[in-house]
Amino acid sequence: MMTGIKSYYWTPLYTILIISLLFLSSYHHIARIFKWLTMVLFAYIAAAFLARPDWHSVLTATLVPRVEWSSAFLATFVGLLGTTISPYLFFWQASQEVENDRAQGKRTVKQREGATLKELRVARTDVFTGMFFSNLVMYFIILTTAATLHAHGQTNIQTAREAAEALHPLARRGAYLLFALGLIGTGMLGVPRPRRLCCLCSGGRRGLALDFAGFNAVKMLFYSAVLNGVLAPPLIVLMVLLTSKSKIMGTRVSSRPLRYFG
Repeated sequence: MMTGIKSYYWTPLYTILIISLLFLSSYHHIARIFKWLTMVLFAYIAAAFLARPDWHSVLTATLVPRVEWSSAFLATFVGLLGTTISPYLFFWQASQEVENDRAQGKRTVKQREGATLKELRVARTDVFTGMFFSNLVMYFIILTTAATLHAHGQTNIQTAREAAEALHPLARRGAYLLFALGLIGTGMLGVPRPRRLCCLCSGGRRGLALDFAGFNAVKMLFYSAVLNGVLAPPLIVLMVLLTSKSKIMGTRVSSRPLRYFG
C-alpha cells in the first residue's frame, strides 16, 4: 500500500519534470539526458560479479542451452525474442531516421529519398553498436537475477521493487534508485518523437489507474513481450521481401545469404 501511495505522489512530479523539459529544452537534449541514464544498466555487470555465481555453471549454461518442451519455457523463449526483435522497433528506427533528416534540413519526402553510403555506414554502426550493448546488458541482467533472486528461491516476481532486489549485492538500499533510473532512461528513449513524450506524460494517470485496479504490471510486461515475439516474424518476412526487390531498393538489394539468414 505504501508503494502505491508513493507512486501516487511521484507520478505528478515526474510528469511535471518531463513537461518542463519539453518547454525549456529540445528533443535532442532530452534524448541525451536519458541516454546517460541508461548507463545505470551497466550496474548489472558489476552486480553479476559481486553476486559470485558459479562461473563454470554460467559458462556451461551459456554455451549449452537447456531446452524444455513446456508451455512456460516456450512462452519465455518467445518473450525473450519479443524483447529483442520488437515490432515497434522497426517503426521507431524509421521515425528516428526521419527526425535526423529533418534536423539536417530535409523537410520534404522528396528531400529524404535515398541515402548516401556515408549515411548507411553511420546507420549500420549505430544499429550494431546498440544491439551489442543492449544484448550485453540483457545477458548480465539474466545472470544477475539468476545468481541473486533465483538462487534464493525467488522465481515469481510480482513488482518492480522485487525485480530491483537483483542489484542489492552492488547498491544495497540504493538498488531501487538504480533500477528506477535505468527504467526511466530506457523507457523514455523508446519514445522517439517529442509529441509522443507529451502523450506519455498525459498517460501517466492511466498507468497509475492500472496499478490501483490490481493488474500485475510485471505479468503484463511479460505477456506483451510474448505478443511481440508472435507478431515479429510476419513483419520480418515483409521486410525481407521488400529489401529483395530492386524496384524498391535500386542497387542496394539485400544479398542472397542475408535474405536466407533473415
